[in-house]
Amino acid sequence: MIRTTARSILLLVTAACVALATSPVVAGEPVAATSSGSWGPPPTTIVWTACGEGADPAAQCGTVAVPLDYDRPRAGSVTIGLARIAASNANQKLGTVFVNPGGPGGSGVDFVAWYGFGSYLAELLDGRYDVVGFDPRGVGATEPIRCFESNDAAAEFLGSQPVFPFEQGQYRPFYQAWFDYGKRCGGSDQPIVTNMSTADVARDLDELRRAVGDRGLNYLGFSYGSYIGNTYAKLFSQNVGRMVIDGVLDPQLWSSGWQITSDRIATQEVLDEFLRLCDEAGADCAFHTAEGAASRWDRLAKSLRAQPVDLGDGFLFGYDLLVAVTTSALYAPEVWAGTDGFAARLDMLADLALGEGAVNPAASAASYRALLERLGGPSADLAAEPYLFNGLDAYYGNHCADAEYPRAFAPWRATDRYAAAGSRFGPLWWWSNAGCAAWPVNRDRYAGPWSTGTANPVLVVGNRFDPSTAYSGAQASSRYLNGSRLLTYAGWGHTAFGRSECVTQAVVDYLIGGSLPEPGTECPANPNPFLPSDVRSAGMPAPLVGLPPAWTLVVAAGR
Repeated sequence: MIRTTARSILLLVTAACVALATSPVVAGEPVAATSSGSWGPPPTTIVWTACGEGADPAAQCGTVAVPLDYDRPRAGSVTIGLARIAASNANQKLGTVFVNPGGPGGSGVDFVAWYGFGSYLAELLDGRYDVVGFDPRGVGATEPIRCFESNDAAAEFLGSQPVFPFEQGQYRPFYQAWFDYGKRCGGSDQPIVTNMSTADVARDLDELRRAVGDRGLNYLGFSYGSYIGNTYAKLFSQNVGRMVIDGVLDPQLWSSGWQITSDRIATQEVLDEFLRLCDEAGADCAFHTAEGAASRWDRLAKSLRAQPVDLGDGFLFGYDLLVAVTTSALYAPEVWAGTDGFAARLDMLADLALGEGAVNPAASAASYRALLERLGGPSADLAAEPYLFNGLDAYYGNHCADAEYPRAFAPWRATDRYAAAGSRFGPLWWWSNAGCAAWPVNRDRYAGPWSTGTANPVLVVGNRFDPSTAYSGAQASSRYLNGSRLLTYAGWGHTAFGRSECVTQAVVDYLIGGSLPEPGTECPANPNPFLPSDVRSAGMPAPLVGLPPAWTLVVAAGR
């Protein structure tokens, strides 16, 4: 029987300096542009057509060709995939707002045209903008990088290792498997592989700005999308229009390959809040018992570390999967409560693992798959042929191009100990980057310095309790972006737009009217998610943003 595992959270990992053996990062320099700030004549007019089956009927799709290598702009091109919800209020149109859902590897085309975010944002903005999602190079509709010949091959590779190593005998095989993956894929002959840095994505974004005819870039970026925003602001500071970044990475940490100094504690802080809120809600939280939720979760983790629970049909639920699934669920407080929520799943699992109640293992397995599919959304199906999923490859193709990681096993193992000293979640975050061990860093990446002024102020949004982009990332970015405004959300989850009515309104006010919130503004947390629905806020009807990549959730669900 094959142990079912997940490579579950390739979320957004960044870094600061720890005294461990890695090569020093050399700050890149912006690629020289022409005197007009571009690489030639404006791109041709975009031809917008229907996006296809299953897409939002209001969505239109198109493409723009840009240089593959901006050092050699005439030596080939790459075609950027786009999706648009056109402005309905043409008489008061303000321009185009580009959106990115994060990743790296998230599809802006899917986000706008298939997941409903485009129409949601367009309505909030009173139809005064074209809302355009784009697929960064190497992703989805934009020259997708391919490292597996089929979805089955990708799933087989992901299932060959634990989510992250945590037992003696796992560390070196895990490192070697991902080293071999990085060497094979990062050394492939696909032209896009050596041209996937975020600096090139920023250059593409400036070409897209020119293609739609806007003088300044209006932009809403989530999670890794904040790194795109920071990079664009540095390389094209005078072209920044109304820019908002939410769920913010510290660009210095991300580009240096050491955000583990933040990630090793950030997820645990959100789990502590989940457990505190559970106890506060008492009987309204399924995971609460007289001993306290924190003590029960700790006993569950120790039990699964010693012995996985057999859920039947090849589904062994072990310690690594508990850590990964917990991290995924902490992204969205909206899935914590209720009979089908994360707390109820934890309760069921604890009853099985700790012998605290009679539970049907098959029902538990089905419930976990249902939860993960709820998080993953409509694309979370690696078996959906002829669609060839490339989220795994796109993550590494971009992140490994941007950040420098150690090559040898010894520093990986040493940093694992440092990560584990922060929390149970540290090793998950650290080892999620192992594919970069043999992947070449891109010569055109930009790695700082990050301080810059911009033509217009940037609105920076940070959550107090964000499991993958800690609040400190928003604080750092607001310091780097001179004249920016930091808006704080006091609650939980990854990103705040659409989750907090206060934040959502502030973003809308800035994009429409250019007005920023007062300095020091902190939006209150939503009520305890475990309270009955007639007591707590009904929440916003937004499509959830900033969630774990869909492919990780499918694997975690037991494929």
